[in-house]
Amino acid sequence: MLSGFDPVNCVCYSTFLNCFLHHIYRVLVCSEINRPYFQPFILDVMRFNSPTDLPSLDFSYQELEDEFIRLVGLEKLDQVIAENPGFTAELEASLAEAFENECPQAHLFLQRILYRINRLKLFWYDGLENYVNEDSSFLFSLRLKIENAWQDWEEGNSVQSNSGDLQVSKALHHRVEEDLQPEPSPDGLFIRDEISKAGYQRLLAITSLDGLVEASQLSRMLGGVGNEVQTMLTRILWEEYGSGKLSRKHSTHFAIMLEECDMDARPEAYFDLVPWEVLANTNHCFFLSERKKHFLRYVGGLLYTEVSVPAAFQNMKMAGERLGMGEKSVSYWDLHIREDIRHGQWMLDDVALPLIETYSDRAWGMVKGYDQQKFISSRSTSAIVESIRQLEFS
Repeated sequence: MLSGFDPVNCVCYSTFLNCFLHHIYRVLVCSEINRPYFQPFILDVMRFNSPTDLPSLDFSYQELEDEFIRLVGLEKLDQVIAENPGFTAELEASLAEAFENECPQAHLFLQRILYRINRLKLFWYDGLENYVNEDSSFLFSLRLKIENAWQDWEEGNSVQSNSGDLQVSKALHHRVEEDLQPEPSPDGLFIRDEISKAGYQRLLAITSLDGLVEASQLSRMLGGVGNEVQTMLTRILWEEYGSGKLSRKHSTHFAIMLEECDMDARPEAYFDLVPWEVLANTNHCFFLSERKKHFLRYVGGLLYTEVSVPAAFQNMKMAGERLGMGEKSVSYWDLHIREDIRHGQWMLDDVALPLIETYSDRAWGMVKGYDQQKFISSRSTSAIVESIRQLEFS
C-alpha cells in the first residue's frame, strides 16, 4: 500500500478505475468476441497470471473485492458508502455479467462477496473488531441485492418440482429411496477410482470451507418454541457437534484429516481454491436458514443432504484407502457414512413427514427444497471434480 493511502478518500477513484477495467474485461473475456490477438494485452495490462487450475478473480474483480474488504474494516462503513456510493453502482454491472451474460468471473466475485457478508453471522473466535459492521445497513442491502438476483436466476436453472397428483409424503419417500443408494455417477467414480494424492488433497482443501464449520447454519434454525420436530433437529445438531465433546465434533475429525495429509487445518485456509459453485452451495444454506419463511425449503434441503452424504462420502473414503491413507485420513468420511444413514431416516420420519400435517398447504416447499439442494449440490461436486481434473492433467 502506498504511503499515506486513504481508502476512504480513494473510493471514488478506485471505483472509476474498477469500472474502466471491468468494461475492458467484459468485452475481452466475458463476451464472444475474445480474439487471440487480445490475449497479450489482457495478460500485460490486467496481469492475469494466476495458475490455470485456480478459480482466481481477474484483475478488475480482484481490485473490487479488495476494496470491499477494506470498506468492511472501516468503523463508519455506512457513512462512507453514503458519501461514496460508487461500489453499489459497480455491483450492478457485476450482477448483469453473472446472471444475464453467464460470466464465471462475475459469479465467483459475487459469491465471494456474499460469503464474506454471511460469515459475519458466525463467530470465529477472532478479533472482536472484525464484527464492527455486522449490523451495517449497507451490508444488509448489498446482501439482499445479490441474493434476490441470484435466487431468481437459480429458480430458472434448477429443476422445478411438479406436484401433479403425487402426495408430498410419497414424493419425499420416492426421492429418499432413489438417493440412498444411487447409481455411481461419473464424478463419484472419478473420485473413487482415479484421483491422485494431490487430487485427494485438493478435494480436502475445497471441502474444508464447510467441513471445519459443519452444521453452523442448522444451529441458527433451532431457537424458538419447542416441539418434537425441534427436538429432533437439535438431536442431529448435538451429534454433529460431538455430543458436547470437542474431540468427537465432526469438524474436529475434518481438522485431523487435514493434519494427517500435511495440510493447513485453519478455517478458510484454502478459500482461494473454492469454485463459485461450492460457495453458492454454502450461501444457499445461509439464504434459507436466515429466513424462517423458507423453513420448509431448508428442511427439504437438509433431508437431501443427510440422505445423500453416505453414498457420496463412501467414494471419498474409498479414494483415501486406495491411496494408502491412514485411518485418521478418512475418519471424517467414515463417521458420516455411519451417522448420516440414521440422520437421514430421522429427517424423513421425525421432521419432514410431521411437518406435512402442520403445514399441509405449504408442504410441497420441502420437495422444492430437496430438489433444489440436489441440483446445487451436484453442480458443486462437478466443480470440485473439474478443479481436481485441472490439477491432475495440467
